[in-house]
Amino acid sequence: MWMKTTYRACVKAGHQRIPARFVPALRIARTQIEKRGKNIMRILLAEDDQAMRTYLERALENAGYSVVAVANGAEAMPFIQTERFDLLLSDIVMPEMDGIELAQRCNELSSTTKVMFITGFAAVSLRANRAAPHAKMLSKPFHLKDLVKEIERMFDDVVMATL
Repeated sequence: MWMKTTYRACVKAGHQRIPARFVPALRIARTQIEKRGKNIMRILLAEDDQAMRTYLERALENAGYSVVAVANGAEAMPFIQTERFDLLLSDIVMPEMDGIELAQRCNELSSTTKVMFITGFAAVSLRANRAAPHAKMLSKPFHLKDLVKEIERMFDDVVMATL
């Protein structure tokens, strides 16, 4: 019974069968990828709040980004050391290693990786601006559309600067 129901709820996408509930998200992702010329932007997400991390990871993947999500800066370091990311999206206040220290270490290892902080604390954002002046800041609460627009704006500025 389960196989028959699952099969009926699937649509054909190329040579793969994908559950119908994922098709709208795939259309959005395909549009975003085509806008960037098939280059999928890689984002390292460091957020200690598990619900927020899951929510942001899904939303960014639906927008067409490749996302690696971790719970804190210490978990992010092995990824920064071994992989290439276009953007580090990090909460500032996290256990073990905060977002500011993570951004500084990321800059040492990969100077091309852009940094965007997300925080709910105004005083912490002032400290982050001094420690990482080239990083973007997004204050909680924010709308996902604003997050995606800000990410696109960061990389549109890079493209314009190279022209």
